[in-house]
Amino acid sequence: MAKKTAVKRRKTAKRAKRVTRRGVTKRGAIKRAVAAHAAAEDDFAGVRVTHPDRVLFPGQGVTKRELIEYYLAVADRMLPHVAGRPLALVRCPRGSEGECFFQKHANPGWPDAFKHVRIREKSGAEQYLYIEDERGLVAAVQMGVLELHLWGSRADRVEEPDRLVFDLDPDEDLPFAAVVKASLQLKGMLEEIDLTSFSMSTGGKGIHVIVPLSRGHSWDAHREFAEAMARHLAAQEPDRFVATMSKAKRRGKIFIDYLRNTRGASAIAPYSTRARPGAHVAFPVSWPAVSKLKDAQPAAVSDAAAKVARMKEPWPGYFKLRQKLPTL
Repeated sequence: MAKKTAVKRRKTAKRAKRVTRRGVTKRGAIKRAVAAHAAAEDDFAGVRVTHPDRVLFPGQGVTKRELIEYYLAVADRMLPHVAGRPLALVRCPRGSEGECFFQKHANPGWPDAFKHVRIREKSGAEQYLYIEDERGLVAAVQMGVLELHLWGSRADRVEEPDRLVFDLDPDEDLPFAAVVKASLQLKGMLEEIDLTSFSMSTGGKGIHVIVPLSRGHSWDAHREFAEAMARHLAAQEPDRFVATMSKAKRRGKIFIDYLRNTRGASAIAPYSTRARPGAHVAFPVSWPAVSKLKDAQPAAVSDAAAKVARMKEPWPGYFKLRQKLPTL
């Protein structure tokens, strides 16, 4: 019996040596295959993400995994602004330096973390997308979304806007201090008619001045009010402001873009990344902090979550405000 056991051990040892000489044991190959699969797929908030180490912002080396981790870190601040609103998505399947395109309508194959809402258009009705929770943010990254843009209304009452946005878009030659001054001036004008507003650096070159409103007025009234405010400011100081999209007329001035308040238009979501080099994010700032801004890019994926964790809520009382759109 002992002799048979010894022979068996010698044969096993020889086989092990032959396998070792060929390169690696079968068990090692299996381990490597499992590890490779784990690197190629991962679960975040219950959403399957493929290739989490794919780089989305080459200049900064930001990967899918890092972008997801950022969104999960700021979800408590971001989702109250995003959840339940129809979205327009900027998709960049090959990252910020690849081809990007807008997507508004649902199509087959989208993750079920995206919900659908049917919205009437001129040519009929289309299914639009919205999200409700962290799963939606993760699914957006999985689908190559680098910008989330919001409608000014919610999916449950699409025809009743509740979010007014003035986009202060400066000519490239203007110093950013001029944009800061303009945002504070617009804030004062809104206060004169009893409207409280909030400010956000866009992650691009401008500032958004945002006014939350109670629902109950039409899109036509929404847009007409925004246009009247923009044209009033442009008429007061024509050397500084313009309320028309004409690039020739915008030279050396700030374009007060009120067109984001039109039905079907959208504006960049708070805390969303921008699909451009730098991996900057649209970052809400308090009014006292606006005057300290040096540019519209105070935060990026690399440091935004840490800044959010350190600072108090920049828009205190935003969701508790009950203010109606003034009549013209």
